[in-house]
Amino acid sequence: MGKLIYAANTSLDGYLEDEGGSFDWSVPDEEVHAFWNEHERSISTSLYGRRMYETMRVWDNDDWLAEEPPVVQEYAQIWRDANKVVYSSTLQEVSTPRTRIERYFEPDAVRQLKELAASDVSIGGADLAAQAFRHGLIDECVLLMCPVLVGGGKPALPRGIRLDLELVEHRRFGNGVVYVRHAIRNAAVRMTG
Repeated sequence: MGKLIYAANTSLDGYLEDEGGSFDWSVPDEEVHAFWNEHERSISTSLYGRRMYETMRVWDNDDWLAEEPPVVQEYAQIWRDANKVVYSSTLQEVSTPRTRIERYFEPDAVRQLKELAASDVSIGGADLAAQAFRHGLIDECVLLMCPVLVGGGKPALPRGIRLDLELVEHRRFGNGVVYVRHAIRNAAVRMTG
């Protein structure tokens, strides 16, 4: 059985992207990229919302990778080797191998996917992850907090719920990014306000 892991780069004030939709402040340096490569090696399937998938599918394009450092090229291969499920009611087709579309997020189907997975499953995209958090499906939360305040934008974590967490691991990178990995201590999601 695999764990469902929500992993994201976030600003110190808790945003995935700023108010203009930019996340250029979270582009990893080589050390952080190597961390993400190691993290992603243990993922058999990635669950994406449409927007996250459209952002990530660049990893299937070789045109820009030729001039990139080996750590970036390695990530592209890791991404290509994983299975991908895109949740979208509007996307007509996917352009990457090992990818399928699901029209709606079905909590029971995700539970079954976790149970049958030989390794961990990741979930990407704040809106999709919020659904998984609300259904008590997330087992771990991995955040890389970038040393920047963006003042607003898309929150990295869902609003209106409470979960108790246990710090499992942490690390500081040379560029000031801080990694924290938390396990969900209780599966009971409590709605707030």
